[in-house]
Amino acid sequence: MDIRILIDLGSTYTKVLAVDLDQEVLVGRAQALTTVATDISIGLSEAYFTLIAECGIDEKDIRGRYASSSAAGGLRMAAIGLVPSLTLEAARRAALGAGAKVVSAYGFKIYSDIVLELEEASCDIILLTGGTDGGDTEVILHNARMLADSRLSCPILVAGNRVASEQVKSILQGKGKTVAVTQNVLPSLEAVEVGPVQALIRDIFIAQITDAKGLTSAREFIHNEIVPTPKATLQAAALLADGTSEERGIGTLAIVEVGGATTNIHSVCSGTPSDPQTLVRGLPEPRVKRTVEGDLGIRYNAPTIYELMGEEHGETRLRAIHRFSNADAIELEEHIAALSADVGYVPEDTLTFDVDILLAEYATSVAMQRHAGTLREEYSVVGKIKVQTGKNLLDIENLIGTGGIFKYGRHPERILQAAQFSLDSPWSLKPKTPKTFIDCEYFLYAIGLLAEHFPTKALRIAKKYLQPISIDSFVA
Repeated sequence: MDIRILIDLGSTYTKVLAVDLDQEVLVGRAQALTTVATDISIGLSEAYFTLIAECGIDEKDIRGRYASSSAAGGLRMAAIGLVPSLTLEAARRAALGAGAKVVSAYGFKIYSDIVLELEEASCDIILLTGGTDGGDTEVILHNARMLADSRLSCPILVAGNRVASEQVKSILQGKGKTVAVTQNVLPSLEAVEVGPVQALIRDIFIAQITDAKGLTSAREFIHNEIVPTPKATLQAAALLADGTSEERGIGTLAIVEVGGATTNIHSVCSGTPSDPQTLVRGLPEPRVKRTVEGDLGIRYNAPTIYELMGEEHGETRLRAIHRFSNADAIELEEHIAALSADVGYVPEDTLTFDVDILLAEYATSVAMQRHAGTLREEYSVVGKIKVQTGKNLLDIENLIGTGGIFKYGRHPERILQAAQFSLDSPWSLKPKTPKTFIDCEYFLYAIGLLAEHFPTKALRIAKKYLQPISIDSFVA
Protein backbone atom coordinates (compact mmCIF):
# COMPACT_ATOMS: atom_id res chain seq x y z
CA MET A 1 0.00 0.00 0.00
CA ASP A 2 1.06 3.58 -0.66
CA ILE A 3 -0.98 5.64 1.79
CA ARG A 4 -0.98 9.45 1.57
CA ILE A 5 -2.57 11.60 4.26
CA LEU A 6 -4.26 14.82 3.10
CA ILE A 7 -5.13 17.44 5.69
CA ASP A 8 -7.08 20.69 5.66
CA LEU A 9 -6.63 23.09 8.59
CA GLY A 10 -8.09 26.42 9.62
CA SER A 11 -11.73 26.16 8.54
CA THR A 12 -14.71 25.19 10.73
CA TYR A 13 -13.55 21.56 10.81
CA THR A 14 -10.07 20.03 10.56
CA LYS A 15 -10.39 17.40 7.83
CA VAL A 16 -8.09 14.41 7.26
CA LEU A 17 -8.27 12.02 4.30
CA ALA A 18 -6.29 8.91 3.42
CA VAL A 19 -5.82 7.66 -0.15
CA ASP A 20 -4.03 4.59 -1.45
CA LEU A 21 -2.08 5.64 -4.54
CA ASP A 22 -1.37 2.01 -5.54
CA GLN A 23 -5.08 1.25 -5.83
CA GLU A 24 -6.08 4.86 -6.58
CA VAL A 25 -8.83 4.69 -3.97
CA LEU A 26 -10.01 6.73 -1.02
CA VAL A 27 -9.30 4.73 2.14
CA GLY A 28 -11.21 6.88 4.62
CA ARG A 29 -11.81 10.26 6.15
CA ALA A 30 -12.31 11.88 9.55
CA GLN A 31 -12.80 15.36 10.92
CA ALA A 32 -12.80 17.27 14.18
CA LEU A 33 -14.05 20.71 15.14
CA THR A 34 -11.23 23.16 14.58
CA THR A 35 -9.05 24.16 17.54
CA VAL A 36 -7.37 27.03 15.71
CA ALA A 37 -8.26 29.46 18.51
CA THR A 38 -6.32 27.41 21.09
CA ASP A 39 -3.89 24.96 19.52
CA ILE A 40 -4.43 23.80 15.94
CA SER A 41 -2.56 20.54 16.56
CA ILE A 42 -5.25 19.33 19.03
CA GLY A 43 -7.96 19.13 16.36
CA LEU A 44 -5.46 17.68 13.89
CA SER A 45 -4.43 14.95 16.32
CA GLU A 46 -8.06 14.07 17.08
CA ALA A 47 -9.04 13.80 13.41
CA TYR A 48 -5.84 11.94 12.44
CA PHE A 49 -6.03 9.24 15.11
CA THR A 50 -9.77 8.79 14.51
CA LEU A 51 -8.95 8.11 10.86
CA ILE A 52 -6.15 5.67 11.74
CA ALA A 53 -8.35 3.76 14.19
CA GLU A 54 -11.54 3.65 12.12
CA CYS A 55 -9.80 2.65 8.89
CA GLY A 56 -7.28 0.27 10.47
CA ILE A 57 -4.35 2.03 8.79
CA ASP A 58 -0.87 0.79 9.67
CA GLU A 59 1.26 3.96 10.00
CA LYS A 60 4.18 2.07 8.38
CA ASP A 61 2.21 2.25 5.09
CA ILE A 62 2.01 6.06 5.19
CA ARG A 63 4.45 7.44 2.58
CA GLY A 64 3.62 11.13 2.85
CA ARG A 65 1.48 13.80 4.50
CA TYR A 66 0.30 16.97 2.75
CA ALA A 67 -1.71 19.87 4.13
CA SER A 68 -3.57 23.01 3.19
CA SER A 69 -4.79 25.76 5.47
CA SER A 70 -7.36 28.52 5.16
CA ALA A 71 -5.38 30.71 7.60
CA ALA A 72 -8.03 30.84 10.29
CA GLY A 73 -10.77 32.22 8.09
CA GLY A 74 -8.73 33.91 5.38
CA LEU A 75 -5.96 36.40 4.88
CA ARG A 76 -7.52 39.85 5.17
CA MET A 77 -6.46 42.25 2.47
CA ALA A 78 -7.33 45.78 1.40
CA ALA A 79 -6.77 46.82 -2.21
CA ILE A 80 -6.11 50.39 -3.32
CA GLY A 81 -6.00 51.34 -6.99
CA LEU A 82 -6.63 54.11 -9.44
CA VAL A 83 -9.70 53.49 -11.61
CA PRO A 84 -12.03 50.93 -9.94
CA SER A 85 -12.80 49.11 -13.18
CA LEU A 86 -9.12 48.83 -14.18
CA THR A 87 -6.24 48.81 -11.70
CA LEU A 88 -8.46 48.22 -8.71
CA GLU A 89 -10.15 45.28 -10.43
CA ALA A 90 -6.73 43.84 -11.35
CA ALA A 91 -5.65 44.18 -7.70
CA ARG A 92 -8.77 42.34 -6.51
CA ARG A 93 -8.10 39.48 -8.91
CA ALA A 94 -4.52 39.17 -7.69
CA ALA A 95 -5.68 38.97 -4.09
CA LEU A 96 -8.44 36.43 -4.67
CA GLY A 97 -6.29 34.13 -6.74
CA ALA A 98 -3.65 33.98 -4.00
CA GLY A 99 -5.87 32.91 -1.12
CA ALA A 100 -6.68 36.31 0.34
CA LYS A 101 -10.06 37.79 1.15
CA VAL A 102 -10.53 41.39 0.05
CA VAL A 103 -12.24 43.13 2.96
CA SER A 104 -12.14 46.60 1.46
CA ALA A 105 -11.19 48.24 -1.82
CA TYR A 106 -10.71 51.88 -2.75
CA GLY A 107 -10.18 53.72 -6.03
CA PHE A 108 -8.69 57.15 -6.76
CA LYS A 109 -7.05 59.27 -4.02
CA ILE A 110 -7.59 58.18 -0.43
CA TYR A 111 -7.97 60.62 2.45
CA SER A 112 -7.96 60.53 6.24
CA ASP A 113 -11.40 58.93 6.59
CA ILE A 114 -10.35 55.99 4.42
CA VAL A 115 -7.03 55.66 6.26
CA LEU A 116 -9.01 55.44 9.49
CA GLU A 117 -11.16 52.67 7.99
CA LEU A 118 -8.02 50.81 6.96
CA GLU A 119 -6.56 51.11 10.46
CA GLU A 120 -9.76 49.73 11.98
CA ALA A 121 -10.06 46.88 9.46
CA SER A 122 -7.11 44.93 10.96
CA CYS A 123 -5.82 43.90 7.54
CA ASP A 124 -2.95 41.46 7.07
CA ILE A 125 -1.80 43.13 3.84
CA ILE A 126 -2.40 46.39 1.96
CA LEU A 127 -2.06 46.02 -1.80
CA LEU A 128 -1.21 49.40 -3.34
CA THR A 129 -1.60 49.71 -7.10
CA GLY A 130 -2.36 52.47 -9.53
CA GLY A 131 -1.60 53.51 -13.10
CA THR A 132 -0.37 51.59 -16.09
CA ASP A 133 3.40 51.65 -16.72
CA GLY A 134 4.23 55.16 -17.91
CA GLY A 135 0.73 56.40 -17.02
CA ASP A 136 -0.53 58.38 -14.04
CA THR A 137 1.85 58.65 -11.05
CA GLU A 138 0.14 61.38 -9.03
CA VAL A 139 -2.51 59.15 -7.41
CA ILE A 140 -0.23 56.30 -6.30
CA LEU A 141 2.31 58.78 -4.86
CA HIS A 142 -0.45 60.61 -2.98
CA ASN A 143 -1.82 57.33 -1.62
CA ALA A 144 1.69 56.22 -0.58
CA ARG A 145 2.10 59.41 1.48
CA MET A 146 -1.28 58.86 3.17
CA LEU A 147 -0.34 55.27 4.07
CA ALA A 148 3.13 56.35 5.23
CA ASP A 149 1.58 58.75 7.76
CA SER A 150 -0.92 56.13 9.04
CA ARG A 151 -0.75 53.85 12.08
CA LEU A 152 -0.85 50.77 9.83
CA SER A 153 1.70 48.11 10.73
CA CYS A 154 0.89 45.35 8.21
CA PRO A 155 3.05 44.79 5.08
CA ILE A 156 2.30 47.01 2.08
CA LEU A 157 2.71 45.38 -1.35
CA VAL A 158 3.35 47.84 -4.17
CA ALA A 159 2.31 46.64 -7.64
CA GLY A 160 1.57 49.80 -9.58
CA ASN A 161 3.09 52.04 -12.23
CA ARG A 162 6.76 50.96 -12.39
CA VAL A 163 7.85 54.51 -13.11
CA ALA A 164 6.77 55.49 -9.58
CA SER A 165 7.58 52.23 -7.74
CA GLU A 166 10.95 53.22 -6.25
CA GLN A 167 9.62 56.61 -5.14
CA VAL A 168 6.59 54.93 -3.54
CA LYS A 169 8.90 52.48 -1.75
CA SER A 170 11.10 55.31 -0.48
CA ILE A 171 8.09 57.26 0.87
CA LEU A 172 6.76 54.23 2.77
CA GLN A 173 10.09 53.00 4.10
CA GLY A 174 10.95 56.52 5.18
CA LYS A 175 8.11 56.27 7.72
CA GLY A 176 9.08 52.78 8.88
CA LYS A 177 6.60 50.73 6.86
CA THR A 178 7.29 47.16 5.72
CA VAL A 179 7.26 47.31 1.93
CA ALA A 180 7.63 44.84 -0.94
CA VAL A 181 7.64 45.97 -4.57
CA THR A 182 6.77 43.78 -7.53
CA GLN A 183 5.57 44.09 -11.11
CA ASN A 184 2.58 46.21 -12.02
CA VAL A 185 -0.70 44.22 -11.96
CA LEU A 186 -1.85 46.28 -14.95
CA PRO A 187 1.20 47.22 -17.05
CA SER A 188 -1.07 48.16 -19.96
CA LEU A 189 -4.81 48.28 -20.61
CA GLU A 190 -4.57 45.03 -22.55
CA ALA A 191 -2.64 42.98 -19.97
CA VAL A 192 -3.28 41.84 -16.39
CA GLU A 193 -0.15 40.46 -14.67
CA VAL A 194 -1.18 38.99 -11.33
CA GLY A 195 1.43 36.21 -11.03
CA PRO A 196 4.28 38.13 -9.31
CA VAL A 197 2.09 39.83 -6.71
CA GLN A 198 0.26 36.56 -6.03
CA ALA A 199 3.60 34.90 -5.23
CA LEU A 200 4.31 37.61 -2.64
CA ILE A 201 0.82 37.31 -1.14
CA ARG A 202 1.24 33.54 -0.78
CA ASP A 203 4.56 34.04 1.05
CA ILE A 204 2.79 36.28 3.56
CA PHE A 205 -0.09 33.80 3.74
CA ILE A 206 2.32 31.01 4.73
CA ALA A 207 3.99 33.26 7.33
CA GLN A 208 0.56 34.12 8.73
CA ILE A 209 -0.63 30.54 9.18
CA THR A 210 2.75 29.63 10.66
CA ASP A 211 1.93 32.03 13.49
CA ALA A 212 -1.18 30.04 14.45
CA LYS A 213 -0.87 28.28 17.79
CA GLY A 214 0.29 24.71 17.35
CA LEU A 215 1.30 25.16 13.71
CA THR A 216 4.95 24.47 14.43
CA SER A 217 4.22 20.99 15.76
CA ALA A 218 1.71 20.43 12.95
CA ARG A 219 4.36 21.27 10.35
CA GLU A 220 6.83 18.90 11.97
CA PHE A 221 4.19 16.18 11.77
CA ILE A 222 3.36 16.89 8.12
CA HIS A 223 6.99 17.25 6.87
CA ASN A 224 5.79 19.25 3.86
CA GLU A 225 4.97 22.84 2.96
CA ILE A 226 1.44 23.92 3.96
CA VAL A 227 -0.45 25.17 0.92
CA PRO A 228 -3.18 27.83 1.07
CA THR A 229 -6.51 25.97 0.72
CA PRO A 230 -7.78 28.29 -2.05
CA LYS A 231 -4.65 27.48 -4.07
CA ALA A 232 -5.23 23.75 -3.56
CA THR A 233 -8.84 23.98 -4.75
CA LEU A 234 -7.81 26.05 -7.78
CA GLN A 235 -5.19 23.42 -8.65
CA ALA A 236 -7.88 20.74 -8.45
CA ALA A 237 -10.16 22.78 -10.71
CA ALA A 238 -7.46 23.27 -13.36
CA LEU A 239 -6.43 19.60 -13.22
CA LEU A 240 -10.02 18.37 -13.57
CA ALA A 241 -10.69 20.65 -16.52
CA ASP A 242 -7.47 20.28 -18.47
CA GLY A 243 -6.19 16.80 -17.49
CA THR A 244 -2.62 15.61 -17.96
CA SER A 245 -0.65 14.16 -20.85
CA GLU A 246 -1.76 10.69 -19.67
CA GLU A 247 -5.35 11.31 -18.59
CA ARG A 248 -7.99 13.52 -20.18
CA GLY A 249 -9.75 16.15 -18.12
CA ILE A 250 -13.53 16.57 -18.03
CA GLY A 251 -13.58 19.92 -19.84
CA THR A 252 -14.57 23.42 -18.85
CA LEU A 253 -16.09 23.73 -15.39
CA ALA A 254 -17.29 25.83 -12.50
CA ILE A 255 -17.05 24.82 -8.84
CA VAL A 256 -19.43 26.10 -6.18
CA GLU A 257 -17.84 25.96 -2.72
CA VAL A 258 -20.28 26.78 0.08
CA GLY A 259 -18.66 27.23 3.49
CA GLY A 260 -19.42 28.55 6.94
CA ALA A 261 -17.61 31.87 6.41
CA THR A 262 -17.63 32.36 2.63
CA THR A 263 -19.06 31.08 -0.63
CA ASN A 264 -16.41 30.71 -3.33
CA ILE A 265 -16.75 30.17 -7.07
CA HIS A 266 -13.95 28.74 -9.23
CA SER A 267 -14.19 28.60 -13.02
CA VAL A 268 -11.92 27.22 -15.74
CA CYS A 269 -12.94 28.38 -19.24
CA SER A 270 -12.09 31.12 -21.70
CA GLY A 271 -15.25 33.09 -20.91
CA THR A 272 -15.37 34.64 -24.36
CA PRO A 273 -18.71 35.62 -25.98
CA SER A 274 -20.86 32.92 -27.58
CA ASP A 275 -21.54 35.32 -30.45
CA PRO A 276 -18.40 36.75 -32.15
CA GLN A 277 -20.31 39.95 -32.94
CA THR A 278 -20.62 40.74 -29.22
CA LEU A 279 -18.54 43.66 -27.94
CA VAL A 280 -16.48 42.93 -24.78
CA ARG A 281 -15.89 45.63 -22.18
CA GLY A 282 -13.50 45.65 -19.23
CA LEU A 283 -10.27 43.83 -18.45
CA PRO A 284 -9.45 40.44 -20.01
CA GLU A 285 -10.85 37.62 -17.88
CA PRO A 286 -8.44 34.95 -16.54
CA ARG A 287 -9.09 31.39 -17.73
CA VAL A 288 -8.73 30.08 -14.17
CA LYS A 289 -10.69 32.39 -11.91
CA ARG A 290 -11.73 32.40 -8.26
CA THR A 291 -14.04 34.77 -6.44
CA VAL A 292 -14.73 34.84 -2.71
CA GLU A 293 -17.92 36.21 -1.20
CA GLY A 294 -17.09 37.05 2.41
CA ASP A 295 -20.71 37.95 3.22
CA LEU A 296 -22.22 34.64 2.09
CA GLY A 297 -21.08 31.94 4.56
CA ILE A 298 -23.99 29.84 5.86
CA ARG A 299 -22.83 29.97 9.49
CA TYR A 300 -20.75 33.07 10.31
CA ASN A 301 -22.74 35.17 7.83
CA ALA A 302 -26.14 33.46 7.96
CA PRO A 303 -27.86 36.66 9.21
CA THR A 304 -26.32 38.61 6.33
CA ILE A 305 -27.71 36.13 3.80
CA TYR A 306 -31.14 36.40 5.45
CA GLU A 307 -30.95 40.18 5.33
CA LEU A 308 -30.04 40.07 1.62
CA MET A 309 -32.91 37.73 0.72
CA GLY A 310 -35.43 39.60 2.89
CA GLU A 311 -37.92 38.24 5.41
CA GLU A 312 -40.77 37.79 2.94
CA HIS A 313 -38.65 35.94 0.38
CA GLY A 314 -37.09 33.81 3.12
CA GLU A 315 -40.44 32.71 4.54
CA THR A 316 -41.94 32.09 1.09
CA ARG A 317 -38.95 30.15 -0.17
CA LEU A 318 -38.74 27.99 2.96
CA ARG A 319 -42.37 27.02 2.48
CA ALA A 320 -41.55 26.02 -1.10
CA ILE A 321 -38.63 23.87 0.08
CA HIS A 322 -40.20 22.38 3.19
CA ARG A 323 -43.57 20.66 3.49
CA PHE A 324 -44.73 22.00 6.83
CA SER A 325 -46.76 19.79 9.12
CA ASN A 326 -48.64 20.73 12.26
CA ALA A 327 -45.62 19.70 14.30
CA ASP A 328 -43.28 22.08 12.48
CA ALA A 329 -42.51 25.45 14.03
CA ILE A 330 -39.50 27.69 13.68
CA GLU A 331 -38.73 31.34 14.29
CA LEU A 332 -36.69 31.70 11.12
CA GLU A 333 -34.89 34.95 11.91
CA GLU A 334 -34.09 33.81 15.45
CA HIS A 335 -32.82 30.41 14.25
CA ILE A 336 -30.61 32.01 11.60
CA ALA A 337 -29.17 34.48 14.13
CA ALA A 338 -28.30 31.54 16.39
CA LEU A 339 -26.36 29.84 13.56
CA SER A 340 -23.75 32.61 13.53
CA ALA A 341 -23.22 32.19 17.28
CA ASP A 342 -22.80 28.40 16.99
CA VAL A 343 -20.79 27.86 13.80
CA GLY A 344 -20.41 24.13 14.48
CA TYR A 345 -24.19 23.64 14.56
CA VAL A 346 -25.46 20.47 12.85
CA PRO A 347 -29.12 20.36 11.70
CA GLU A 348 -31.32 18.13 13.86
CA ASP A 349 -34.38 17.46 11.73
CA THR A 350 -35.83 17.93 8.27
CA LEU A 351 -36.89 21.51 8.98
CA THR A 352 -33.45 22.70 10.09
CA PHE A 353 -31.82 20.83 7.19
CA ASP A 354 -34.17 22.74 4.89
CA VAL A 355 -33.18 26.07 6.46
CA ASP A 356 -29.59 25.22 5.53
CA ILE A 357 -30.76 24.53 1.96
CA LEU A 358 -32.51 27.91 1.94
CA LEU A 359 -29.31 29.70 2.99
CA ALA A 360 -26.99 27.72 0.67
CA GLU A 361 -29.33 28.12 -2.29
CA TYR A 362 -29.45 31.90 -1.94
CA ALA A 363 -25.69 32.20 -1.25
CA THR A 364 -24.95 30.11 -4.35
CA SER A 365 -27.23 32.12 -6.59
CA VAL A 366 -25.74 35.46 -5.52
CA ALA A 367 -22.12 34.22 -5.58
CA MET A 368 -22.47 32.78 -9.09
CA GLN A 369 -24.16 35.96 -10.29
CA ARG A 370 -21.24 38.04 -8.95
CA HIS A 371 -18.70 35.65 -10.55
CA ALA A 372 -20.34 35.45 -13.98
CA GLY A 373 -20.40 38.26 -16.50
CA THR A 374 -23.41 40.06 -17.92
CA LEU A 375 -24.81 40.55 -21.41
CA ARG A 376 -26.86 43.60 -22.30
CA GLU A 377 -28.11 45.32 -25.44
CA GLU A 378 -27.09 48.87 -26.24
CA TYR A 379 -27.75 51.22 -29.11
CA SER A 380 -24.86 52.56 -31.19
CA VAL A 381 -24.52 54.49 -34.45
CA VAL A 382 -24.83 51.16 -36.31
CA GLY A 383 -27.91 50.08 -34.38
CA LYS A 384 -28.46 47.61 -31.56
CA ILE A 385 -25.36 45.79 -30.30
CA LYS A 386 -24.66 43.20 -27.59
CA VAL A 387 -22.15 44.13 -24.89
CA GLN A 388 -20.55 41.55 -22.59
CA THR A 389 -18.90 42.54 -19.31
CA GLY A 390 -17.04 39.87 -17.34
CA LYS A 391 -16.79 36.14 -17.93
CA ASN A 392 -19.23 34.14 -20.05
CA LEU A 393 -20.13 30.84 -18.28
CA LEU A 394 -23.17 29.97 -20.42
CA ASP A 395 -21.47 27.12 -22.26
CA ILE A 396 -19.54 25.62 -19.36
CA GLU A 397 -19.61 21.81 -19.58
CA ASN A 398 -19.52 20.84 -15.88
CA LEU A 399 -20.81 22.26 -12.60
CA ILE A 400 -19.50 20.82 -9.32
CA GLY A 401 -20.67 21.44 -5.76
CA THR A 402 -18.25 21.09 -2.84
CA GLY A 403 -18.34 21.84 0.88
CA GLY A 404 -19.99 20.38 3.97
CA ILE A 405 -23.50 21.19 2.71
CA PHE A 406 -22.96 18.91 -0.29
CA LYS A 407 -21.59 16.02 1.78
CA TYR A 408 -23.71 16.22 4.92
CA GLY A 409 -26.75 18.22 3.80
CA ARG A 410 -29.78 17.12 1.84
CA HIS A 411 -30.97 17.76 -1.71
CA PRO A 412 -27.74 19.15 -3.22
CA GLU A 413 -29.56 19.39 -6.55
CA ARG A 414 -31.51 22.36 -5.19
CA ILE A 415 -28.27 24.21 -4.43
CA LEU A 416 -26.68 23.53 -7.82
CA GLN A 417 -29.90 24.56 -9.52
CA ALA A 418 -29.43 28.00 -7.98
CA ALA A 419 -26.03 28.32 -9.70
CA GLN A 420 -27.53 27.96 -13.16
CA PHE A 421 -28.94 30.35 -15.72
CA SER A 422 -32.41 31.63 -14.90
CA LEU A 423 -34.98 33.65 -16.79
CA ASP A 424 -35.35 35.70 -13.60
CA SER A 425 -31.99 37.31 -14.49
CA PRO A 426 -31.58 36.68 -18.24
CA TRP A 427 -28.68 39.15 -18.49
CA SER A 428 -26.49 37.03 -16.17
CA LEU A 429 -24.12 34.66 -17.99
CA LYS A 430 -24.49 31.77 -15.54
CA PRO A 431 -24.00 28.15 -16.72
CA LYS A 432 -26.93 27.07 -18.88
CA THR A 433 -26.93 23.28 -19.32
CA PRO A 434 -23.85 21.82 -17.61
CA LYS A 435 -23.42 18.25 -16.40
CA THR A 436 -23.74 18.39 -12.62
CA PHE A 437 -21.67 16.66 -9.96
CA ILE A 438 -21.17 16.82 -6.22
CA ASP A 439 -17.92 16.34 -4.35
CA CYS A 440 -19.58 13.76 -2.11
CA GLU A 441 -16.30 13.03 -0.31
CA TYR A 442 -15.53 16.73 0.26
CA PHE A 443 -12.02 16.11 -1.03
CA LEU A 444 -11.28 18.62 -3.81
CA TYR A 445 -8.69 20.33 -1.57
CA ALA A 446 -7.00 16.91 -1.31
CA ILE A 447 -7.00 16.46 -5.09
CA GLY A 448 -5.30 19.85 -5.37
CA LEU A 449 -2.64 18.78 -2.85
CA LEU A 450 -2.00 15.50 -4.71
CA ALA A 451 -1.93 17.33 -8.05
CA GLU A 452 1.41 18.93 -7.17
CA HIS A 453 3.09 15.52 -6.81
CA PHE A 454 0.96 12.88 -8.61
CA PRO A 455 -1.27 14.73 -11.09
CA THR A 456 -2.44 11.77 -13.18
CA LYS A 457 -3.30 9.61 -10.17
CA ALA A 458 -4.99 12.59 -8.51
CA LEU A 459 -7.12 13.14 -11.61
CA ARG A 460 -8.16 9.51 -11.87
CA ILE A 461 -9.15 9.45 -8.18
CA ALA A 462 -11.17 12.66 -8.60
CA LYS A 463 -13.01 11.31 -11.64
CA LYS A 464 -13.76 8.09 -9.77
CA TYR A 465 -15.40 9.80 -6.79
CA LEU A 466 -17.19 12.82 -8.23
CA GLN A 467 -20.86 11.87 -8.11
CA PRO A 468 -23.11 12.81 -11.04
CA ILE A 469 -26.51 14.13 -10.02
CA SER A 470 -29.50 15.09 -12.07
CA ILE A 471 -31.39 18.30 -11.62
CA ASP A 472 -33.58 17.76 -14.70
CA SER A 473 -36.46 16.34 -12.70
CA PHE A 474 -36.12 18.94 -9.97
CA VAL A 475 -38.66 21.75 -10.05
CA ALA A 476 -37.52 24.90 -8.23
